[in-house]
Parts: sequence; structure tokens; C-alpha cells
Amino acid sequence: MHPVELMIDMAVAHDFDIYFRQPIANEDQDHVLEMMRHPRSLVTFSDSGAHVAQIMDSSLQTHLLSHWVREKQAFTLEQAIRRITYDTATVWGLHDRGLIRQGLVADLVVFDPDRVGARLPEVVYDLPSGARRLKQTAEGMKYTVVNGQVLLEDNQHTGATPGRLLRV
Repeated sequence: MHPVELMIDMAVAHDFDIYFRQPIANEDQDHVLEMMRHPRSLVTFSDSGAHVAQIMDSSLQTHLLSHWVREKQAFTLEQAIRRITYDTATVWGLHDRGLIRQGLVADLVVFDPDRVGARLPEVVYDLPSGARRLKQTAEGMKYTVVNGQVLLEDNQHTGATPGRLLRV
């Protein structure tokens, strides 16, 4: 069967509620792990929304925690958290972030390491013009706290707007 025919059959069988992906790079997991372990690698950086109608790669952090920490045990939880927080902030020159220390910005995420993981993206029509975008949430996330206020609780926005735009 031709791959396109198979995709059409699968889409019809799932009432078109199915995602297909086309990998274009880094499919060898041993090579990916080697790159991730390199001391100069920034393993969780993405545009996380610049192309919201085509791709949703904001799940890199939850994938690191679920796949590479919990399932593969390639990193400790502490190593992964450092990569997500301190390492990324430092590379971007955000020296007041990435650590919990007096005098620093203390944005926090409270999650269950036994459950954390990406959910499948969903199509929503909530852009100002009503245009579509992909939205992705995560399992196991309890709270996102920004500037001391709960911004997200169980993936739901609380209405708080404590953050500010950073220009780097």
C-alpha cells in the first residue's frame, strides 16, 4: 500500500482525529543523547509558538522529563531541571533567573515527576482573528507561579497577569 493511501485510511478510521509527523532530523536516539549530553548543548530551547499553525514544540521540556529522565534514566531529575532552568537562562543572559535564591526572580513550576509528560497538540481557534493554532498542554503539571502569583493551575489560566515581556 502506498504510504499516502495508508495515511488516508488511518485518518478516516480515526474520524480525522489523528496526528502524523514527518521527522526530518535527529531520529537516531543515540546521537540525540550524545548531543544532549554535550556540555555546550542547550537541550530544551525552541521557538515554542512562532509557527503555531504548523508545529508545536513547546513539549521539549516535558519530553526531557518524561522520556529522558523517567523512562530512559539518561539524566537525573536534578540534571534535567538545571538544563531547563539555569543553563537556558544563563545562555540567554538572564542572570536573575534559573535558580531559587534570594533576590532572584522566582518563577516556579510545580509538577509530579512520576506523571509529567506532553499531551498531544490540539487545534484551537483562539487567535485574535479567530485563526487556528496548535495548543499543547502537559500531564502532571500542577502550578505555574510567576512573580509569586499562580498563573496556571492544572493547565488552566487563572486570570493572573504577573509577568512582563523580556527583550534580550
